[in-house]
Amino acid sequence: MKTHNEMVNEWMKDPAFKKEYNALESEFVVFDELLKARNIARLTQRQVAERMGTKSAAIARLESGGAGKKHSPSIETLRRYAEAVGCDLQIKLIPRKARLTKHSN
Repeated sequence: MKTHNEMVNEWMKDPAFKKEYNALESEFVVFDELLKARNIARLTQRQVAERMGTKSAAIARLESGGAGKKHSPSIETLRRYAEAVGCDLQIKLIPRKARLTKHSN
Protein backbone atom coordinates (compact mmCIF):
# COMPACT_ATOMS: atom_id res chain seq x y z
CA MET A 1 0.00 0.00 0.00
CA LYS A 2 1.31 3.45 -0.90
CA THR A 3 1.72 6.16 1.68
CA HIS A 4 -0.09 9.47 1.38
CA ASN A 5 3.15 11.21 0.33
CA GLU A 6 3.85 8.58 -2.33
CA MET A 7 0.37 9.05 -3.80
CA VAL A 8 0.67 12.84 -3.79
CA ASN A 9 4.11 12.63 -5.45
CA GLU A 10 2.63 10.43 -8.15
CA TRP A 11 -0.36 12.73 -8.68
CA MET A 12 1.95 15.76 -8.84
CA LYS A 13 3.13 14.47 -12.23
CA ASP A 14 -0.28 15.53 -13.60
CA PRO A 15 -0.05 19.28 -14.43
CA ALA A 16 -3.76 19.88 -13.68
CA PHE A 17 -3.49 18.21 -10.27
CA LYS A 18 -0.27 20.06 -9.49
CA LYS A 19 -1.86 23.42 -10.33
CA GLU A 20 -4.87 22.81 -8.07
CA TYR A 21 -2.74 21.35 -5.28
CA ASN A 22 -0.38 24.33 -5.31
CA ALA A 23 -3.35 26.73 -5.29
CA LEU A 24 -4.44 25.17 -1.98
CA GLU A 25 -0.97 25.15 -0.40
CA SER A 26 -1.62 28.02 2.00
CA GLU A 27 -4.75 26.28 3.29
CA PHE A 28 -2.86 23.02 3.82
CA VAL A 29 -0.27 24.90 5.85
CA VAL A 30 -2.96 26.22 8.21
CA PHE A 31 -4.49 22.79 8.80
CA ASP A 32 -1.07 21.21 9.27
CA GLU A 33 -0.27 23.85 11.90
CA LEU A 34 -3.50 23.11 13.77
CA LEU A 35 -2.76 19.40 13.91
CA LYS A 36 0.87 19.96 14.86
CA ALA A 37 -0.09 22.30 17.72
CA ARG A 38 -2.72 19.88 19.06
CA ASN A 39 -0.29 16.96 18.88
CA ILE A 40 2.44 18.93 20.66
CA ALA A 41 -0.09 19.81 23.36
CA ARG A 42 -0.98 16.09 23.55
CA LEU A 43 -4.68 16.85 23.36
CA THR A 44 -7.49 14.96 21.69
CA GLN A 45 -10.07 16.67 19.51
CA ARG A 46 -12.55 16.14 22.33
CA GLN A 47 -10.28 17.93 24.81
CA VAL A 48 -9.78 20.87 22.45
CA ALA A 49 -13.54 21.01 21.87
CA GLU A 50 -14.22 21.09 25.61
CA ARG A 51 -11.72 23.92 26.06
CA MET A 52 -13.35 25.85 23.22
CA GLY A 53 -16.91 25.14 24.35
CA THR A 54 -17.81 23.28 21.17
CA LYS A 55 -18.19 19.69 19.91
CA SER A 56 -15.54 17.26 18.71
CA ALA A 57 -17.13 17.22 15.26
CA ALA A 58 -16.50 20.96 14.93
CA ILE A 59 -12.80 20.43 15.71
CA ALA A 60 -12.61 17.58 13.20
CA ARG A 61 -14.12 19.84 10.52
CA LEU A 62 -11.78 22.68 11.45
CA GLU A 63 -8.70 20.46 11.26
CA SER A 64 -9.77 18.91 7.96
CA GLY A 65 -10.51 22.18 6.24
CA GLY A 66 -14.27 22.04 6.54
CA ALA A 67 -14.61 18.59 4.99
CA GLY A 68 -14.47 19.90 1.44
CA LYS A 69 -16.74 22.86 1.97
CA LYS A 70 -15.49 26.33 1.07
CA HIS A 71 -15.81 27.78 4.54
CA SER A 72 -12.79 29.34 6.14
CA PRO A 73 -12.54 29.58 9.91
CA SER A 74 -12.72 33.05 11.38
CA ILE A 75 -9.71 34.62 13.01
CA GLU A 76 -11.61 34.43 16.29
CA THR A 77 -12.08 30.66 15.88
CA LEU A 78 -8.38 30.24 15.11
CA ARG A 79 -7.51 32.36 18.15
CA ARG A 80 -9.74 30.24 20.40
CA TYR A 81 -8.21 27.05 18.98
CA ALA A 82 -4.71 28.43 19.59
CA GLU A 83 -5.64 29.30 23.17
CA ALA A 84 -7.11 25.81 23.70
CA VAL A 85 -3.85 24.15 22.63
CA GLY A 86 -1.65 26.58 24.59
CA CYS A 87 -0.48 28.69 21.68
CA ASP A 88 -0.67 32.25 20.45
CA LEU A 89 -2.11 32.91 16.99
CA GLN A 90 0.27 34.63 14.61
CA ILE A 91 -0.64 35.56 11.04
CA LYS A 92 2.04 36.53 8.55
CA LEU A 93 1.89 38.05 5.10
CA ILE A 94 4.77 36.76 3.00
CA PRO A 95 5.65 38.55 -0.24
CA ARG A 96 4.98 36.30 -3.23
CA LYS A 97 8.40 36.94 -4.68
CA ALA A 98 10.00 35.37 -1.60
CA ARG A 99 7.53 32.49 -1.64
CA LEU A 100 8.11 31.77 -5.32
CA THR A 101 11.86 31.80 -4.82
CA LYS A 102 11.51 29.36 -1.92
CA HIS A 103 9.37 26.92 -3.93
CA SER A 104 11.27 27.08 -7.20
CA ASN A 105 14.14 24.94 -5.82
